[in-house]
Amino acid sequence: MISSAFGRSRPLMARHDVSPHLTKWWKAVRPDEGQVTRHLSPFEQQIIMPFLKSFPQRAWAKFSDSGPYLVFTGVSVYGIAALSDAADEAQDRSYRY
Repeated sequence: MISSAFGRSRPLMARHDVSPHLTKWWKAVRPDEGQVTRHLSPFEQQIIMPFLKSFPQRAWAKFSDSGPYLVFTGVSVYGIAALSDAADEAQDRSYRY
């Protein structure tokens, strides 16, 4: 009953930006996914600057926290590798005539 009440005005509510023979085709088109509709102004796009400004302080804090352990571990690994290479060479030379 309500549909018949608006039956005569239905052509008036049609889209005018699309040709009548394409109305059904454009009705099924979905909007683009991933299309940029909002963006930051260039004055708000300082994404990297806070990181670059605070990087030296954070790097020093991390190094002073775990630096001694890393240095000790590196020196220990290098020393053990050098000693094992020297011991291997000494064992290789001990079998010579």
